[in-house]
Amino acid sequence: MKIHFIAIGGSAMHNLALALHFKGYTVAGSDDVIFEPSAGRLAAKGLLPPEFGWYPEKVHAGLDAVILGMHAKPDNPELLKAQQLGLKIYSYPEFLYEQSKNKTRVVIGGSHGKTTITSMILHVLNYHNRNVDYMVGAQLEGFDRMVHLTEENDFMVLEGDEYLSSPIDRRPKFHLYRPNIALLSGIAWDHINVFPTFGNYVEQFQIFVDGIVEGGSITYNEEDPEVKKVVEASGNAIRKLPYRTPPYSVKDGQTLLETPEGPMPIEVFGRHNLNNLAGAKWICQHMGVDEDDFYEAISTFKGASKRLEKIAEAGQRVVYKDFAHSPSKVAATTQAVKEQYPDRKVIACLELHTYSSFNAEFLKEYRGALDSADRAVVFYLPESVKIKRLDAVTSEQISQAFGRNDLEIFTNAEAFRDFVLGQDLDGTALLLMSSGNYGGLDLKALKQRVEG
Repeated sequence: MKIHFIAIGGSAMHNLALALHFKGYTVAGSDDVIFEPSAGRLAAKGLLPPEFGWYPEKVHAGLDAVILGMHAKPDNPELLKAQQLGLKIYSYPEFLYEQSKNKTRVVIGGSHGKTTITSMILHVLNYHNRNVDYMVGAQLEGFDRMVHLTEENDFMVLEGDEYLSSPIDRRPKFHLYRPNIALLSGIAWDHINVFPTFGNYVEQFQIFVDGIVEGGSITYNEEDPEVKKVVEASGNAIRKLPYRTPPYSVKDGQTLLETPEGPMPIEVFGRHNLNNLAGAKWICQHMGVDEDDFYEAISTFKGASKRLEKIAEAGQRVVYKDFAHSPSKVAATTQAVKEQYPDRKVIACLELHTYSSFNAEFLKEYRGALDSADRAVVFYLPESVKIKRLDAVTSEQISQAFGRNDLEIFTNAEAFRDFVLGQDLDGTALLLMSSGNYGGLDLKALKQRVEG
């Protein structure tokens, strides 16, 4: 097949392009800008566009399909040409469904935890040499790409994102996958720019559960009241299988999972990750992996990229970074670090970076999110608020929203960098949380500062 990608440089899109190239398809694409690591990975396979920009002449009747990325606009000249020629135009999730419609689709949904749960499942399957197709939202140790597609594998494991499918298809991605086996980890309001009310956001998960193939199953986190409500209210003819956080303990900075064979040390930590592990275990069992084999494999799982990722450690000093940015994720991650290091001072630094986090009403959702930290810091750039064309937020609003009078707030990248690199981290666990880049903070310099 001959495939053209409009906006080939995105994290998800370039991985799909690489997967199709690996599968033997003829792949080409365009974009107006491509950053690393996408640029280097595309170039290594000869897929990097020779010039940036949109070129309608690249779109022609000889193409089998066009795949449209979210980065493109509805009036993109290549898209208009494809529409004019009557070519088949797929969104990213539509194409993944097309590739997996004759397979058993396993879809992991939820406001939080879905990347980690999907990563855990793939780690276990890979450990036991069980081949599946997959799409996951993070780079995993032992995997070349975030997307893998074949003709022969029976299962397709998909991370089910609730964000929009494409500029011309406003449906959430996970509505298009039609799972046979599904998991729902949690519901906590996110993407306020698309789902302006909590009720509207919850409705997307109702549609997801109702879209599970008849006779399929939903494994769900019964400790989340919204998840429980949505799943139990669904009239879909599916099996409903609850899970909850398994017993565990923390001793001397080591998390021990209770198993039928006794306490087992694991690499990940935090109540939310143990809850994720329980969900992953049930999905793996649905896919034919027995409990003992699951435990053997999961003991070696070190976590998904950017999810509680240890970036430096020496003596009683440790630094983690995490992709957490929504209120529920920030609270869970901060609590996890404090639980893992109860005898150390925890400094939690959160960068406000997303559209939602700059909304004055949504900011109130962060109340208590940093309470587990001994020292709580918020960093944001006022320029980011302007770029998103939002009303300015004040330090007073942020302090009130988080409910901490001692909250430290930085609005200058250099001042934040000096603060982080200037800390005496003896007896300290430093946690950096953001979906951005902390104003260009040099993490290598931080690592050198900690480890010497």
